Amino acid sequence: MPVRYNYVIGDLQGCFAATQALLKEINFDEKQDHLWFAGDLVARGEDSLATLRLVKQLCESGVAHTVLGNHDLNLLAVWRGFNKLKKNDRTAPIFDAPDAVVLLNWLRKQPLLLRPNPDYVLTHAGLPPTWTTEQAEHLAFEVALVLRGTFLELDRYLAHMFGNQPDQWSDELTGVERLRVITNYFTRMRLIDGDGRLELDFKEGLDAPMPKGFSPWFTWPTVVPRTEKVLFGHWAALEGAAPLSRMVALDGGCVWGGSLIAYRLEDGQRFETRSGCGLG
Repeated sequence: MPVRYNYVIGDLQGCFAATQALLKEINFDEKQDHLWFAGDLVARGEDSLATLRLVKQLCESGVAHTVLGNHDLNLLAVWRGFNKLKKNDRTAPIFDAPDAVVLLNWLRKQPLLLRPNPDYVLTHAGLPPTWTTEQAEHLAFEVALVLRGTFLELDRYLAHMFGNQPDQWSDELTGVERLRVITNYFTRMRLIDGDGRLELDFKEGLDAPMPKGFSPWFTWPTVVPRTEKVLFGHWAALEGAAPLSRMVALDGGCVWGGSLIAYRLEDGQRFETRSGCGLG
């Protein structure tokens, strides 16, 4: 049966009550609709375990897909012993759950980039203008192969994943540095300069002073004109608003008391709920 509607949903961050409220708001029907999640499924919301279980169940039922966000990758790093649980994260119940290994093994097999249809590209943080869409697909796949590989490969990646250097893409990069900068572009990017150099400390909105020479990644011209619209989350301070029509911001800052957003691909209609937001 053909899909009736495709909905792309912003950062859940473990906000289970808000997730349920949004699915009710869009009248989600598993028999007819499909969901696409922008990553950061877990972290500071009131029930990351239930949220992760729900998304996994939807994906394995064939009615949803998700990309990975920086909080999802951090969860994997904590699991494998390469980071400590962050003070404000409420993900400890995941590690204590009887299905923890099943959940985390499923999570590591999710991609960094998805194409919901030929007109859209979905990643957690966006797409740097220095990459073509085709190049971005290949680079995302490089990281995905390591994430879903052997535990030796996974651990080598996670052990070196954290860090802000290198802060600029080069085709000459190899090994863990190459994987780290690819990961940072897909999951942590907000500001870059004209050469595509990352600035990874800024988290404020567009009206706040920005470091000299740096601007939001989506304001710079692309090396090759991009025909697709880019769907992204990650930047809560945007409150789900991007100033360019070909960019669709989806993080409404639900975990901070904002809203959880769904964007319908068929007609561009946006749906929001504030019910259950800010419970973290």
